[in-house]
Parts: sequence; structure tokens; C-alpha cells
Amino acid sequence: MKKDQLLSRLPSAAVFTRRRVLLAGGAAAVGAAGTAGVLSLGPGAEPAAPAPAAGPPARRAVKPSAYRLQPLTGYGPPRTAPARTVVRHEPFLRMSGRGRSMVLTFDDGPDPRYTPDILDTLAEYDVRAMFFVCGEMAADHQDLLSRMADEGHAVGNHTWSHPLLTRLSRGRIRSEMERTCDVIEEAYGDRPQWFRAPYGAWNRAAFQLGAELGMEPLGWTVDTLDWTAPGTRTIVGRVEHGAAPGVVVLSHDAGGDRTQSVRALRDYLPHLLDSGYHITVPRRLHV
Repeated sequence: MKKDQLLSRLPSAAVFTRRRVLLAGGAAAVGAAGTAGVLSLGPGAEPAAPAPAAGPPARRAVKPSAYRLQPLTGYGPPRTAPARTVVRHEPFLRMSGRGRSMVLTFDDGPDPRYTPDILDTLAEYDVRAMFFVCGEMAADHQDLLSRMADEGHAVGNHTWSHPLLTRLSRGRIRSEMERTCDVIEEAYGDRPQWFRAPYGAWNRAAFQLGAELGMEPLGWTVDTLDWTAPGTRTIVGRVEHGAAPGVVVLSHDAGGDRTQSVRALRDYLPHLLDSGYHITVPRRLHV
């Protein structure tokens, strides 16, 4: 089912280095211990038992005393656990900050019919925007995500196939999000820090899983409703009338005929800049 139709119906492996010295009797046993190898352990793995040596059996290993040096577990400074993303109960609808800053967001792409024109307009005015991409679109047009990275735009997760999350199981929601994260990382160079639920249909599982994947939820303040093809002038009017510090504008660069969205951006972007607005991308509160 197409987006427009559905909307109308909606109300390492870690490696641990361990040096284990087998304290056996006799100079030969000590020499063998000095040449003991390094054990590489996968997650949850147990150390392998040493292979039996040729010749007469060695005496039972002596337990190291408390004052001996303990086995090394690695080199360098200790690794700190990454900060966990807070589980939200609602999405951010606007961005805080000083000055007359706004965020322009484009959903559902990338689409080679419309996204390049939007990127061209943004480049003309040296403006950064945000693109919430669908994984199945990004997988087919990775070159456009690479261009977004090169030109300083932010890329967020908009699921793989743009489903209504409230009708999916938790496992399906995770798959939709995780597959898209992987594609974005491959094409864009970094994993996404933001996600947006298709149709704005959020639920607890979406917030929890998004946080587990290191993403914050971002909604919008001004909806251009450009998916209804209301006319270029109407889209421009909605953006200009809704403009205010911290506003997040929702538009689309895919999911249907987005010619009006492309034309509207060319019109309202210079007007916003002339009015003193700074168009930027959202910044994470917790990284």
C-alpha cells in the first residue's frame, strides 16, 4: 500500500588476552610456561584446556599466591562503556538553541528523481538539512547517501520499508530499524543518531528499540503536507508562516511525485535566509 493511501486511512567479538603461567615443577616445565601462547576468547567463551605434553605427566600446577602478578587482560587505558541513549516517551518536536535556527527534514528517500535537485538547492545556499531515509531506498541509491555525507547533511533512520510500526511485532520493528542502520553506516559512513517513525505513529517498542540502537526520536513542528500535492505556493506558505526559532519542518523527497516539494524549497529557502534564519541540523544532547 502506498504511503499516500495509508495516510488517508489513518486517524568485538571482544578479544581478551590472558597470560596463564602453569607453575609446574622442574626447570623444563617453567620454560614451557614462559613460552605459553595468547588465548583469544569470544563472547561467553571459556578458556580452552591446555593440550597434554609429550613425555611423563607433569606434577599438578601450583596455585599462584596472592602476591604474584595477576594475568594481564589487555594493554592501554581501560575502555569505558558508551553512554546509553535515554528511552523517550515522546519524540522531540523542536530543537532548542540560541538564535533563529530551524531544521529542514526530508523523508522517505533517497529518490534519484527528486533528491539530487534538493541537494543542489541546499548546496547553492550552503545549507545543511536532514534526510530520514528508508533502508530499501538507501540500499538502491547509496551514492546519494555518500553525497549527503560529503556535503555535511545529517541522515536519520526512517525504517526499511515505511510500515506502520503500531501494527508490527517487536521483532519486526527491530529488523526494520536495524537493517536500515546497517545500510546507512555502509553508505553514509556512520550509524544514524536519529530516527523517525513512519506516519508519526510511535509506540513504546519503537522508543525502546530506537534507544537500544543509539538513536533519539525526532518528530516535527511544521508539516508541509506536501504528500497531498497541495500546490507549490501552499507548501511555501506553510513553511514561511510556521517559521520560528527551533522549528523542525517536515517535507518529502520520495514516496510519490515530489516536484512541488522541490520547487517549494527553491522558493522558501532564500526567503528564510533573508529573514535571518539559520538552517542547521539537529545536535544530540547525549552522545
